[in-house]
Amino acid sequence: MVDKLYKSRPVKRIVAMFGVLKNTWPLMLGMLLLMLGNGLQGTLLGVRGALENIDSATMGYVMSAYFIGFLGGSKAAPWLLRRVGHIRVFAALGSLVSAAFILYAAVVHPLAWLFLRLVVGFCFSGIYVVAESWLNNASSNESRGQSLSLYLIVQMLGIVLGQLLLNLADPGGYDLFVLITVLVSVSFAPILLSVSPAPVFETTSALSIKDLIDASPLACFGTLLLGGVFATLFGMAPIYATQSGFSIAQVSYFISAIYLGGMLLQYPIGWLSDRYDRRILIIGVTAICAIVSVAGLFFSNNFPVLVLIAFVIGGTSNPLYSLLLAYANDYMEADQMAATSGGLLFINGLGAMTGPILVGYAMTEFGNHWFFITISALMAIICVYGIYRMTQRSYDIAPEDAAPHVVLTSRTTAVGQELAIEAADEAQLDLLEEADEATEYDSHDSQVVDRYDAFNEDSGRKP
Repeated sequence: MVDKLYKSRPVKRIVAMFGVLKNTWPLMLGMLLLMLGNGLQGTLLGVRGALENIDSATMGYVMSAYFIGFLGGSKAAPWLLRRVGHIRVFAALGSLVSAAFILYAAVVHPLAWLFLRLVVGFCFSGIYVVAESWLNNASSNESRGQSLSLYLIVQMLGIVLGQLLLNLADPGGYDLFVLITVLVSVSFAPILLSVSPAPVFETTSALSIKDLIDASPLACFGTLLLGGVFATLFGMAPIYATQSGFSIAQVSYFISAIYLGGMLLQYPIGWLSDRYDRRILIIGVTAICAIVSVAGLFFSNNFPVLVLIAFVIGGTSNPLYSLLLAYANDYMEADQMAATSGGLLFINGLGAMTGPILVGYAMTEFGNHWFFITISALMAIICVYGIYRMTQRSYDIAPEDAAPHVVLTSRTTAVGQELAIEAADEAQLDLLEEADEATEYDSHDSQVVDRYDAFNEDSGRKP
C-alpha cells in the first residue's frame, strides 16, 4: 500500500519537486529576491508618479517603456550571450538594474523614468534568458517539468510578496527604492557563486508572423490584444488605485490579488484546456473577464469587492496566454511548437508596448474608470472574434491528439518556452508509460489510454 502510494503521480511530483529544489536552490533563491524587487518596482513607480502629480497619460509612456525594452532585450540577449557569455551578461545587466532602481528616486522626472524603465525592461529580458538557460542545463529529462513549475511558482510568489513590501515605508521617500536596489543586488550573489558552467546558447528561430496568422488567426489576434491587457494590469493598475484614493495598504492588496489570481487559476484552466474544445474555453474565459471588469465600474467604492474583481481578472487573463499558445500548437507540427512560442511572445510584446499609452491617455481625458473599460473592451473583442472564428473553422482535434497545455507567462523567454515544451513532451511519455502499466490492472483513465493507443498506432507498437 505504501509502495503504491509512493508511486502515484501526485506523490512522485512532490518528491521530484523537492529533489529539484535541492539541486537548484541557489538559482531559486536568487530569482525569489529578484522578483521581490522587480514586483515592487512597477507598483512603487506607479504610486510615486501619482504622488508627484504626474498625469496618467504621461505615466502611460513611462510604463510602456518597460515592455519596449523587454521586447528589444529578447532580440539582443542572444547576440550578447554568444559574444560575451552568460556570467558576464548576467552580472552586467544586474548592475544596470540596481543602478536604475536607485536613480528612480534620485531623478524624479518622467523623461528620466522613461529611459530607466527602458533600461530595466531590456535588462530583465536578458536576465530571464540567462536564468532559464541555467535552469534548462541543470534539469534532467525526468525533472524538467518540475524545474519549470518551481521556477514559475517562485516568480509569481516573489511578485505577490513584493506588493506587500510597499507597506514598509513611505513611497514618497527613498527607503523603498533603496530596498528594491538591495534586493536585486543581493539576488545575484547565490546565483553567480553557485551556478554550473553555462551551456551553449541555442534557440529555435521563430516562425514568420504571416505563417503564424495563417496557422491560427485567433491565437495571433488574441495574443496581440492580450498584450495590451497585461500591460494595462501590471503597468497602470497602481496608477488607477492611487488616483482612486486607495491607501498604500489597499494598493498593495489590490495588485497582489491580480497576481494571486493568475497564479492560482493557471492550473485549473490548464486542466480544462486538455479536455475540452479550446476555442470554447477561450471564449468563456474572455467573456468572464469582460463581464467582471464591467462590474469594477459599479463597485469602485467597495474595496473588498474590488479585490475579488482583481483576483478574477488576473485569474482569467494570465492563463489565457498559455491557452492561446496551446490552441496555436494544435495546428503545428511538434518541431514547430518552440518556434510558435517565440512568435507569439513577440506579438504579445507588440500589444504590451501600446497598452499603457492608450489607457493612460483615456484615464487622463475621461477618468480612472477607463482602466476597467479598456480591459473589458479588449477581452470582449477577443471573445467576439473567437465566436467568429468558430464559424470559419471546425475544431475536429480529439483531446488525445491536441497539443499539451503548457503553463507559461508573458515574462517567460524563448528559452523558457522551449524548456516548457520539452517538459510537456516528457510528461506525455510518462503518461504513455503509466498507461502501459495500467492496462495490466484494467484501472486507468480513458484519456490516458486513448493517448497510449494513438502512440502505439503512430509508432507501430503492439500493446
